[in-house]
Amino acid sequence: MLFSATMPGQIVNLARRYMTQPMHIRASEPDDESATVDAIEQHVWRAHPMDKIELVARILQADGRKLVMIFTRTKRKAQRICDDLTERGFAVGTVHGDLGQGAREQALRAFRNGKVDVLVATDVAARGIDVDDVTHVINYECPDDEKTYLHRVGRTGRAGASGVAVTLVDWEDIARWQMIDRALKLPFKDPIETYSSSDHVYTGLGIPAGTTGTLPKASRTREGLGAEGVEDLGETGKKKPGSGGDRDRDRKSGGSSSDRPSRGKSSGSKSGGSKSSGSKADGGKSHGGKSEGSKSDVSKSDAPKSDAPRAAKSDRERRARRRTKGGQSAETD
Repeated sequence: MLFSATMPGQIVNLARRYMTQPMHIRASEPDDESATVDAIEQHVWRAHPMDKIELVARILQADGRKLVMIFTRTKRKAQRICDDLTERGFAVGTVHGDLGQGAREQALRAFRNGKVDVLVATDVAARGIDVDDVTHVINYECPDDEKTYLHRVGRTGRAGASGVAVTLVDWEDIARWQMIDRALKLPFKDPIETYSSSDHVYTGLGIPAGTTGTLPKASRTREGLGAEGVEDLGETGKKKPGSGGDRDRDRKSGGSSSDRPSRGKSSGSKSGGSKSSGSKADGGKSHGGKSEGSKSDVSKSDAPKSDAPRAAKSDRERRARRRTKGGQSAETD
């Protein structure tokens, strides 16, 4: 059995492919030509992008409102709205694709439990969300098509309850909205130009006069998203302890680079180059633990062994060589 609020053509083809003789049942009144629920009070306003957050902050302070869902088209926009409203004192959670499954579940639990009363979501992440007591739905941006609009506003006005749906349309999205309006046969072909200070915003939604874009401290009664625990489902991508490979194993075994024998350094004592233990037989004096032996010892020990016979032979040849003049030695007394 497959249930869905909307049944696009791709889903119908998928059901026919994998299900045996499926039966499609559409739940609607025979004489009901409207695609939306009559209990949902709809408002469509043309708003400036720079003034939208101020407008939303005032809608969130309307009389009688309970839970609110705000829909956006992009993940970045959803996170930005969540951060802005949080700074203004509202208890807000967000659900979008950049969050891990644990963070999304945390936001949904906090929203259902009433710890946050505002949930900002993208269309894909909000699929299948069914929460009671949602009184207001705000389309922060114009939906892509009429099916997306129906799915968004369908989060409120469920099971016979009433609800309010507010759609904020940018100037460049007027043509797109007119296509949605024509497909759903709505009476909002030309949205009203609206700002956060417009009178019809306050009177139409029951917002008290003098309401600003910041929630008063006396009204901040929600616990907030931090009051809901996060369940680690292992999808965050962070390294777990012990996953560092050979480097972690070296740390655990207590080994370090200083414990390893360095190249080019002798670990044992060498003649003439090692530290003196204070013995006089070495021919040097001990000072600070270092040998101060004679230079001849160092030079002899450092000189290659193969060069010593060659040097002695050259000295003997030099002494044996005599210059003669007329058969006599050139040396005179």
